[in-house]
Amino acid sequence: MTISNGTSDGTIRWGILGTGFIAGLQTQDLNENGFAVQAVGSRSLDLSKAFAEQYGLATAHGSYEDLVADPLVDVVYIATPHPFHHANALLALHAGKHVLVEKSFTMNAREAQDIVDLAESKGLVALEAMWTRFLPHMVRIRDVIQEGTIGEVRKVVASHNQSLPKDPAHRLNDPALGGGALLDLGVYPISFAIDILGTPETIRASASMSATGVDRQTAAIFEYAKGQQAIVDCELDAASANRAMVIGTEGWIDIEDTWYNPVPFTVHSVDGSVVERYQQPVSSRGMQYQAAELERLVRAGDIAGTILPPGESVAIMAVMDEIRKQIGLSYEADAAVGSDQPAPPA
Repeated sequence: MTISNGTSDGTIRWGILGTGFIAGLQTQDLNENGFAVQAVGSRSLDLSKAFAEQYGLATAHGSYEDLVADPLVDVVYIATPHPFHHANALLALHAGKHVLVEKSFTMNAREAQDIVDLAESKGLVALEAMWTRFLPHMVRIRDVIQEGTIGEVRKVVASHNQSLPKDPAHRLNDPALGGGALLDLGVYPISFAIDILGTPETIRASASMSATGVDRQTAAIFEYAKGQQAIVDCELDAASANRAMVIGTEGWIDIEDTWYNPVPFTVHSVDGSVVERYQQPVSSRGMQYQAAELERLVRAGDIAGTILPPGESVAIMAVMDEIRKQIGLSYEADAAVGSDQPAPPA
């Protein structure tokens, strides 16, 4: 597969919905790689103006509604916390805008399907911002597997463990804001396992819960019809090297820490000798590649690509729904219908 260079000709215009940390990271990568970032929208006009000034954007809107109605915006990047992705993405899609939606894509598979169905009905792109999928080293890993270098893939192993803020009121620890390790951290190894092996037939999950009622650590084994397995784990109050492996009958791929970033990997044959050492420097943080994929789809008149099609984003949420069912973790969004959700942050 051809690796995108992660740049843009600047003809498609972006709007940023939300002004938080992840919004800043994405906007900086867009700015540094030729993308046209036109506007930002926030529920606070002051925050919107400050963000626009910091990143050199022409327009600051004091509401999400004004942002999605802006005729100079073609694509909206949804950068709010995941409990609000559903409402925010539907708002933008109803306004005729393509959307790049931060992961986790939504709170559950029902919400994800809502977004995908609306985008399809309007002929618009709804792409999950799982930036790792689009990085050059991941593109090459898929090629190595397809070429048969490591034989038949038997196992995927991936971790995502971080020591994050312990404040009970922090978003990551608050059930009302979709807190817990699974949706914020576990989505990375789960998405990776599904990328390599597909949707599992059976899932066995276990977790330890925090005092606030969210999962502080979760592990799962995915099992497949042909006997393959994926072993994934995540934790939000203890850090690790965060490496990943793809193990096959003729060798294995060892992805260095932190595997979901643009890092080197080594392909080993079954006797341990090195077959390939891959390392490609990436400019910026690497979030520009997912934006380049969205622009490619728009220019081609397509609404789904092969790296992360919309249906797979729904499948990932369904897998996490099953894990949450097994570990006893539920959110208000699981019972909510339509826009019956709390107001999003600025």
